[in-house]
Parts: sequence; C-alpha cells; structure tokens
Amino acid sequence: MWAASCLASCCAGCACSACQTVVSGISRRSARIAYCGLFALSLIVSSIFRTVAAPFMEKIPWINHFHQTPSREWFETDAVLRVSLGNFLFFSILSFIMVGVKSQKDPRDGIHHGGWMMKVIFWCLLVILMFFLPNEFISFYETASKFGSGLFLLVQVVLLLDFVHSWNDKWVGYDEQFWYVALLVVSLVCYVATFTFAGVLFYLFTPSGQDCGLNTFFIVMTLIFAFLFAIVTLHPTVSGSILPASVISLYCTYLCYTGLASEPREYACNGLHKHSQAVSTGTLTVGLLTTVLSVVYSAVRAGSSTTLLSPPSSPRAGKPLLPLDNLDEHEEKENARPVTYSYSFFHIIFSLASMYSAMLLTGWSTSVGESGKLVDVGWASVWVRILTGWATAALFIWSMVAPHLFPEREF
Repeated sequence: MWAASCLASCCAGCACSACQTVVSGISRRSARIAYCGLFALSLIVSSIFRTVAAPFMEKIPWINHFHQTPSREWFETDAVLRVSLGNFLFFSILSFIMVGVKSQKDPRDGIHHGGWMMKVIFWCLLVILMFFLPNEFISFYETASKFGSGLFLLVQVVLLLDFVHSWNDKWVGYDEQFWYVALLVVSLVCYVATFTFAGVLFYLFTPSGQDCGLNTFFIVMTLIFAFLFAIVTLHPTVSGSILPASVISLYCTYLCYTGLASEPREYACNGLHKHSQAVSTGTLTVGLLTTVLSVVYSAVRAGSSTTLLSPPSSPRAGKPLLPLDNLDEHEEKENARPVTYSYSFFHIIFSLASMYSAMLLTGWSTSVGESGKLVDVGWASVWVRILTGWATAALFIWSMVAPHLFPEREF
C-alpha cells in the first residue's frame, strides 16, 4: 500500500513537472504571437470606441470643456487617439524595460515571456487612464503619431524587401529547373498585374475633361519605377533576379492606388468619389490587415538570429545531450543562452504600429466625412502613401546596388 502511494506521488510529481515544462515551452514559443493578439485587441477596442464612445465623452468635463461642443467626429477621433496612446505607452514601457537584455538568464526575459495576466491588467489600466488626460496631451500625441507612422511604414518596407529577397534566395537555392520556371511565372504574373493595375488607375483617376496632371504624374512615376527596377536587376553588374523587382513593382502600384483612392471625394479627378464610403471602408480594412500582418511577420522573423530584429551577437546555441544527473547544469546552461532577437526593438515595432493604426482610423486627422464613417481620406493620407511608394522604390534600388558599391561591407 505504501509502495503504491509512493509510486502515485512520484507519478503525480513527474506529471506536474512535465506540465510546467510544457507550459513554459508554450509560453516562450507563443509570446510573440500573444503580443500580436494583444495588438489586434487594441484595434478592436479602438474601432468599438470610435463607434460608441462619443456620447459618453461629451459628458466628461476635462475633455469637453469648449464653449461650443465639438462635432461627433471630433470625439470619435479623440477616443481612437486615447486608446492608441495607452497601447503606445504599454509597448514603449516594455521596450524601455527590455533594453540591454542579452541572455535568457536575465530576469527581464521572464517579464517578456510571462506574467500575461498582469500585463493585460496593466494594459487595460493604461487605456483607461488615457481618458483622464487633458486634450493637450492627446493633441501632442496626434502630431507625434504622424512621424511615428512614417517610421513604421519604413520598417514595413524593409520587412517587405527582406521577405522578397529571402523568397528569391530560397527558390534559387534549390537549383532545379522547376523552381527557375516558377520564378519566371510568378514574375510574369506580377508584371502583368502591375501594368493592368496601372491601366485601371489611368481609367479611374484621370477622367477625360478634367485637368488631372497630378494623378497622371503619380501613375507615370510608378511605371517608371517598375521599368527602372527591371533595368537595375537585369544589369550585368548586378545580376539579380527579376522576382523581387516584379513583386516590388506590384506593391508600389498598390500604394499608388491607395494614395489616389484617399483623395477627397469632392476632388474631380477621383473617379471613385461616388463610392467613397465603400472605398474608404475597403482601404481601411486592407490597411489594418496589412498592419497586423506586418507586425505578425516581424514577430515571426524575430525568431531567427539573422533577421532585422536580432542582436548581432546572439548566435543560437545548440542543445547538448546530457545525462539525467546533470539536469540542473543543463537547465542553467539553457537559461544562460543568448536571446535570439532584440526584445526592445520588438516592442518598438508595436509602438510604431499603434501610431500608424490610429492614423488609419482617424484619416490622418483629416475630415472624416458624414456620420464619421469615412476614414483614411484626405491629402495627408494621399501624400503619405505616395511618399511611401517612392521610399520603397529608393530602398529597393539601394538594396540591389549597395553590395556592389561597397563590396567590403555585408548587406
């Protein structure tokens, strides 16, 4: 009886240890996705508050202290900015805390991967606290968000370039005819889509009888970039692949479309102005989806020691096979392993994404139209999209020519 009881206790102890090990492993492996989920939750909360918070905020004296009550759209924008500010502060604080974390033995590693209940509570308290701040703080954050959003768009472009080059290198690395044919087919599809898309842009945004020189300039510049990408890529000195050039050409054309679609609905050259409600909703949905996917991609790519988010001196250590009597020593070595990516920069990505999502939901602080449902519409949004496309083109060309201009440096 005693032996059976002892055996049961041992089994229970082993089971508990195994469960703790599994939970710890799941927590470490899923932490990046969990942060993405929290960021997605902030977008949902912002969207809900944008719809329902205005009547309540009109009654808060330190928010509505004007001689004349602002429009409903003002309160909707203010609600989004306050939720975004709470989200921004949450990730910025985590980023500050994680500065200098090099090893998994650092106590802050546990803060990054664990304590989720406390972190969610802290996030909720920060968001609630933002509704007690005076309007001057929110106005300052609104201005800062425009610059932060620009930085996020640049990071987004760098991640896209990293993706297309990695995609090309992987298929070329197979060194088989099938994959070379696949590269050619995908490149042709992207180029056909690019020029077809450009024709649609000419049809929609340069209507006959209107002076649409600005729109024509935007579209023609996009086509020039597409040809320039192909010329640089196929140049004998560069000897690059056409796949990255075709994908970036299609992306720049998409950015041109989103910019032109964001033109004010009263602008005569906007051929979609009669459907601005649907266009605005569609642009917002695609923009938010792109934001979430970019953040998720950065989180996933951060798992590799060779990516943008990784510290330069953090090679992944192998796992030695040790006997059971050296288990404690093995666990100590596991905890002493260097981190595989920069936790601090990882959270900065989310901070900048918070600013960018706020600008999307508020139309870059421009007029939101009737009933507050039109978002991401206005000349500010137009120029942000167009300049992002030009920055994408410049960075892609630089990524192709820089290794040949500076062969002694690693790119």
